[in-house]
Amino acid sequence: MPTIAPYGSWKSPITADLIARGSVRLMQIVLDGKDIYWLESRPAEGGRYVIVKRTPDGKISDITPAPFYARTTVHEYGGGDFSVSDGTVYFSNFKDQRLYAQKPGASPQPITPEKALRYADAIIDGRRNRMICVREDHTVVGREAVNTLVVVGANGRSPLQGGDPESSKVLVSGNDFYSSPRLSPDGTKLAWLTWNHPNMPWDGTELWVGEFNSRGEVTSPMRVAGGPSESIFQPEWSPDGRSLLFASDRTGWWNFYRWRDGQIEALTNMEAEFGQPQWGFGMSTYAFESAQRIVCAYVQRGVWHLASLDLQTRTLEQIETPYTEISSVRAGAGHVVFRAGSPTEMLSIVRFDLKAKRFDVLRRSSEIQIDGEYLSPAQPIELPTEGGKTAYAFFYAPKNKDFQAPPSEKPPLVVFSHGGPTSATTSTLKLEIQYWTSRGFAVVDVNYGGSTGYGREYRERLKGNWGVVDVNDCVNAAKYLAQQGLVDGERVAIRGGSAGGYTTLCALTFRKFFKAGASYFGVSDLEALDKDTHKFESRYNRSLIGPYPERRDLYYERSPIHFADRISCPVIFFQGLEDRVVPPSQSELMVEALRTKGIPVAYVPFEGEQHGFRKAENIKRSLEAELYFYSRVFGFPIADPVEPVKIENLS
Repeated sequence: MPTIAPYGSWKSPITADLIARGSVRLMQIVLDGKDIYWLESRPAEGGRYVIVKRTPDGKISDITPAPFYARTTVHEYGGGDFSVSDGTVYFSNFKDQRLYAQKPGASPQPITPEKALRYADAIIDGRRNRMICVREDHTVVGREAVNTLVVVGANGRSPLQGGDPESSKVLVSGNDFYSSPRLSPDGTKLAWLTWNHPNMPWDGTELWVGEFNSRGEVTSPMRVAGGPSESIFQPEWSPDGRSLLFASDRTGWWNFYRWRDGQIEALTNMEAEFGQPQWGFGMSTYAFESAQRIVCAYVQRGVWHLASLDLQTRTLEQIETPYTEISSVRAGAGHVVFRAGSPTEMLSIVRFDLKAKRFDVLRRSSEIQIDGEYLSPAQPIELPTEGGKTAYAFFYAPKNKDFQAPPSEKPPLVVFSHGGPTSATTSTLKLEIQYWTSRGFAVVDVNYGGSTGYGREYRERLKGNWGVVDVNDCVNAAKYLAQQGLVDGERVAIRGGSAGGYTTLCALTFRKFFKAGASYFGVSDLEALDKDTHKFESRYNRSLIGPYPERRDLYYERSPIHFADRISCPVIFFQGLEDRVVPPSQSELMVEALRTKGIPVAYVPFEGEQHGFRKAENIKRSLEAELYFYSRVFGFPIADPVEPVKIENLS
């Protein structure tokens, strides 16, 4: 019989140490002939990013030798960290941000100089023995970084005739941002995406195509699609080079289009998203299986699907899968490889044989086997919110086969607010959520207005309303569950990281509803963020808040730091001390303000961490510290001994 014990006090096999050390983060997938490569972030190795290779016989091996660390910091968020051609791996090394070439069986060799230059999203131009990639130039201190498309010699030699072998050469310049360089199969044309401040890539981008002259320089560039209010995603040339595919949200949804013979034609027309917000480089929702067929992923109401699109008939045929999240789609003749997860499966690298209709899991983010009786499945909910509108979330009820709460007790609720804010949460199994539910907490993971996967109109609910719409939706999600009798409305906490941390701090400051909160590197001062953040997001608030300095009043009114005296519940802060996206001052000023006011507050800083924690010991510490914090605030015992956290002003 289950033991009767208060919610929150249940003993769980899903420990913080298991989460921190028992899983890896799976990222970018690259196909090279019959070999499959992917990138892993390993908390047990200090968060090191390692390129992994799988050969057709099933052998899996690490490619990146320690202490190399395959991660670029272009845009700070990176992505597009490596590429492969005929067995040679090219990657950006985290420590020095130089590009390295690593031939089979050899050690990595640098092919770019020791300068304040960063590289990402590289493609191989084999005919000219060079790479084409995005370069971010930080060589001039005090000047905004300069982004361009450049060529780099694949073996360190001169990238252009007569060029300096010690430097890359600029191919395309003049705009604020570039991504997705794509070489036509015959090597005569280059396609790319570009955009300018104050746009983010999901606001408006342009797709351009240029031709190469005999010197390998881009000439006759022309804009194919896109503009200030049309977002283009993932251009790809067809294998026969006759057409260029891309996703555009010109209808309000990211759908597929084809540019051929100077004309653009629609290939799909669905209320579904075939694209994603480009927070990182190298993102992919589709790939060519042949010249006449692509395999693609799309999302509807928070659930991802896999499909095959016949480019001749424009017929979209859904492929049944057990997965609800699909990304990083790559394909070869007769098969597709992608990253996927479901409510019962953590993210994995999966290969699907299109003829045999067989799924093979190549690598799981965790090999840990947990009894399903400890796992709470995601329950999609649609909830009413301000203005008669609907918001979306995933609800997780407490679940642990060994425990049961007293009959009259309802569970405390933790509201998760995702980062971005232009992003989304999914129903994929996340041990971080199960950590809470298996201890007797309910969790609601909110896709507030501004989240992706629900069309441009839903995404733009947040325009001019950051700190308002997201907060309303998080509050209304908690109220909805309390009204349904599923949670204790008097024991509700909210947590989030980065932009989700801002939503958390706004909810605690401007609404008298939550009883506790946890901010992970959250924004507290919008004006200071504008002056101190990195280039990629330096104008992001223009759309989320308003023009600056014209609407400086809004920046002040929506900054929790100026109204910390309104917070009346305990808050715990977690912060990486090397964070360039949300600097430590954003947390430290809030901590000092609450300390001075006499509000219970705790601060847990981490040396060597950036935006998001990657080291196993810090992931473990933050989870246990947050649990300890809630146990003191809500007054329940915890089953396992954890290192206490100093909570100031808590009697």
